[in-house]
Amino acid sequence: MTTPLNERRLANAIRVLAVDAVQQANSGHPGAPMGMAEIAEVLWRQFLRHNPSNPNWPNRDRFVLSNGHGSMLQYALLHLSGYDVSVDDLKQFRQLHSKTPGHPEYGYTAGVETTTGPLGQGIANAVGFAIAEKTLAAQFNRDGLNVVDHFTYCFMGDGCLMEGISHEVCSLAGTLQLGKLIAYYDDNGISIDGEVEGWFSDDTQKRFEAYGWHVVKVDGHDTEALHAATLAAQAETKRPSLIICKTVIGLGSPNKQGKEECHGAPLGVSEIELVRDTLTWTDEPFVIPADVYDAWDARPKGIIQENEWNTLFEDYRTQYPELAAELQRRLNGDLPADFASKADQYIRDVNSKAETIASRKASQNALQAFGPQLPELLGGSADLAGSNLTIWKGCEGIQDNPAGNYIHYGVREFGMTAIANGIALHGGFIPYVATFLIFMEYARNAVRMGALMKQRVIHVYTHDSIGLGEDGPTHQPIEQLASLRGTPNLNTWRPADTVESAIAWKSALERKDGPTALVFSRQNLPHLTRTETQITDAAKGGYVLAAEQGELKAIIIATGSEVDLAMQAYSQLSGVRVVSMPCAEEFMRQDAAYRESVLPANIRARVAVEASHVDYWWKFVGLDGKVIGMSTFGESAPAKDLFKYFGITTEAVVAAVEELVAR
Repeated sequence: MTTPLNERRLANAIRVLAVDAVQQANSGHPGAPMGMAEIAEVLWRQFLRHNPSNPNWPNRDRFVLSNGHGSMLQYALLHLSGYDVSVDDLKQFRQLHSKTPGHPEYGYTAGVETTTGPLGQGIANAVGFAIAEKTLAAQFNRDGLNVVDHFTYCFMGDGCLMEGISHEVCSLAGTLQLGKLIAYYDDNGISIDGEVEGWFSDDTQKRFEAYGWHVVKVDGHDTEALHAATLAAQAETKRPSLIICKTVIGLGSPNKQGKEECHGAPLGVSEIELVRDTLTWTDEPFVIPADVYDAWDARPKGIIQENEWNTLFEDYRTQYPELAAELQRRLNGDLPADFASKADQYIRDVNSKAETIASRKASQNALQAFGPQLPELLGGSADLAGSNLTIWKGCEGIQDNPAGNYIHYGVREFGMTAIANGIALHGGFIPYVATFLIFMEYARNAVRMGALMKQRVIHVYTHDSIGLGEDGPTHQPIEQLASLRGTPNLNTWRPADTVESAIAWKSALERKDGPTALVFSRQNLPHLTRTETQITDAAKGGYVLAAEQGELKAIIIATGSEVDLAMQAYSQLSGVRVVSMPCAEEFMRQDAAYRESVLPANIRARVAVEASHVDYWWKFVGLDGKVIGMSTFGESAPAKDLFKYFGITTEAVVAAVEELVAR
């Protein structure tokens, strides 16, 4: 092990800040920050291109702490290098509304690129960052003017590698030759339950070499070896790199280093005193000497690096003004100025065309209309493009052309979704990803993380109900819509026909503060006639599709394929209105007056019908109402037989309305 004394002292600053903050909070994970201190010092002081004075500089390197439980490592790095993270912020570690929450959270702390904690998703986000960098560079860079040119670095631990998502994304990263992705594996052999060799005996080097990665093993406390390994990784342009760093968890704690005791609990006051003795650190808790701060301060160098890039970009702007403006537009997340008007015209045209087609086909048609206007679209499907209908005529795979706009993700629903979160976080793209609705379950936690981070990711889910038929209960979604709708900050659209499908796509593309799930049918859905006002109101998530004749006595609420069923019932009833509710979240955002105009509070005879789990709809129909839907799993049979078998029929809706009105 070769580590100059001054570098060890700089690494020790991380250690003492970590143990002090965890002790003060009486909660946290000191072991990883202590064990990875040298790795962090080498990367952040010697390689990372960033400017703490401007954390959002577009061409900064991206850093991801996939083992997010070691968050004090990142907070210590941000504080020491000059970000807006003060000593007082460190003292508020894990406290309400602090900049230093228990796991790194995007939007809370300057310099945190993504929310991490659920293990494996950080490295997945990092793959997304690297894909975005490579694709954006291929689309915009010109000879001698590489305005998109940065690395993505990721720290990860044993838990990240045990999670199956790491296989999904690291396999794809090797296939896509993401040469500017560099990961550091903290190989400390310890997890919460103890020494991992009893349950994790993989040959990680061979595993990643099989993926097509460049792999090197080093002593994770040897700064010279770490420096050399990072240089070698940067020089490898075709393959992503994994640097396996053998470390001692909690290094510096005489009685707890190398043991699970230091993984997820404070060391204790007496042990911290021993840590200070071991590290020959004489300063009081949370006190860092001025010379250490000076050595860590990344602002002077970062300002120079950003200014150099600004000069490069001005040259780029002079030579390629249209490209420069387009890149800035995309990085800002703005749609083209004429997108809304063109999209609205397309929706009117679709209404006039009056096609009876599956909503998944209507979705593809919308992509074909909107795609040529939006070069920032970066689509993909989990090996179901022919069923999800996510490829439009302008699609080109990035595996064949790095400047393309489509990713064949393979059968990797979870990895695909977490990668899309990373692509959105990077900027410059609006990612959309697709699978069958039932397989949203594989991706569930990544969907949640995208909603938590308020990222513009579009989730396309097809085969939306028992209407998919013969594939049976393994493929028929029942509770998935309720799960999506129960996710804060996620919009879930289930359109009834071509018009609502186009409106749903427009809404998802225009939404900048969160993800959207677009849920489409396998089977054909008839066109529903609408006025201009109804088209406008459909974008509000819920609207009156068929008004009552005479006195209003009852309301039928429906979504997707069941809207036509509701309309058939409407034709047999009087005093009834039909409300199409393609997006309940958007409807609930409308003002009280609009909601009352659609669902008058005094009309308690309400029936909701949807070929999905019944529980979601009680909040709209009330305890006096009725919900016609599913409360069991499905069966394998043609769709028409299934709807009849489970009682989701026109006759059932008519009978329910008549019963409620009779009360």
